[in-house]
Amino acid sequence: MFENQRILVTGGTGSWGHELVAQLLPRNPKEVIIYSRGESNQVAMNRQFEDERLSFCIGDIRDKEALVTACQGVDYVFHLAALKHVPVCEDQPYEALKTNVVGTQNVIEAAVANQVKKVIYISTDKAANPSNFYGMTKAIGEKLIVYANLLNSDTHFVTVRGGNVLGTNGSVVHLFQSQIRQKGKVFITDMKMTRFFLTLRDAISLLFKASVESIGGEIFIMTMPTCRIVDLAEVLIEDSGVENVEIVEQGVRPGEKIHEILMSDFESLTTVVYDEQYLIILPTLNIPQLKDRYNQCPPVSFSSFSSEFNLMSKEEIRSILQRGGFIK
Repeated sequence: MFENQRILVTGGTGSWGHELVAQLLPRNPKEVIIYSRGESNQVAMNRQFEDERLSFCIGDIRDKEALVTACQGVDYVFHLAALKHVPVCEDQPYEALKTNVVGTQNVIEAAVANQVKKVIYISTDKAANPSNFYGMTKAIGEKLIVYANLLNSDTHFVTVRGGNVLGTNGSVVHLFQSQIRQKGKVFITDMKMTRFFLTLRDAISLLFKASVESIGGEIFIMTMPTCRIVDLAEVLIEDSGVENVEIVEQGVRPGEKIHEILMSDFESLTTVVYDEQYLIILPTLNIPQLKDRYNQCPPVSFSSFSSEFNLMSKEEIRSILQRGGFIK
C-alpha cells in the first residue's frame, strides 16, 4: 500500500511518530514527511534515522496555508499532532481547541484540496463519553473525520481509537520509574484506577490495519488489555530492586476517570466485530458503502468496553512490559 508513496505525518517527532516511521521505511515509501513545530526534535530524529527518504517540514496544524502547501503531492496523511495531556487541556482549553479541533479541520481541508488518498486520524479512549476537555476535543475531531467522508472528495478518512501506549512521551511507566529511583515513592491518583494499555508496536499495527482495511468513516478499536495502575506500579517497584518504596494516593485530578471506556453504550448499537481482534464503530451518518462493506460482521455482544473488566494479572503486566523493553 505504501510502496513508492508520499506520506505526511503530523506531529511525527513524538513516540508514535518514531515507531510509525520505523515501520513505514521498510515498506519502501517514496518519501515520509514529518510535519511538526519542534525544530530540535526534527534535527534529533533526522540524525537518528539518517534516511534520505525522510524529510522534515516545520509547521503547525493551526496554520492551514502551511498545511495545504505541505500536503502537495502527498498520498497518505497520518494525523498524530495533538495537545494530549489532560491537565494542560483543562487549564488551557482555548489552546486545546485550536490544535485538536481547528487543527484537525485544517488537516481535512488540506487533504481534500490536494486529493490525498486517505487520512488516518489518531484518537483516544478518552473520546468515548468524554469527561475532560481533551477527550471532548478528540471526540469532536472524530466527528469531523467521519463527516469528511461526505464532502464529495476523493479522499477517505478513518479514525483509530487507542488506549494508553506504554513508553510514549509522558507515559506513566517512565514517570513511575523516575519516581522510584529519585524519590522512593510512587504517586497514584486512585488505588482503584484502571487503564487500557498496549505497546507501541501493537499501536502501529492497529494503524496499519485501519489504513489497509478501511474505506472511510470507520472508527477502529483494538481489543487491548487492561490493568490496575497500582498493579503496574508494584511490578515496576519489584523490578527496580529499590527497597521500601511507598505508594502514595493523591486523589483524582480534574477531568480524570477511575475507569476508561473504548466504546460507549450508544456506540455499541452500531459496532461490529472485525477480524476477531478489532471492533469497528460505524457512524450514524448514512454512508451506504460502509453498510455493504461490514454487513457480514457480527454486532458486538456487550454494551460497553470498559477498562474495569478483563484486568491483567501482575504476571501478564510483567510480560507486556518485558515485550515493550521497559523491564528486564
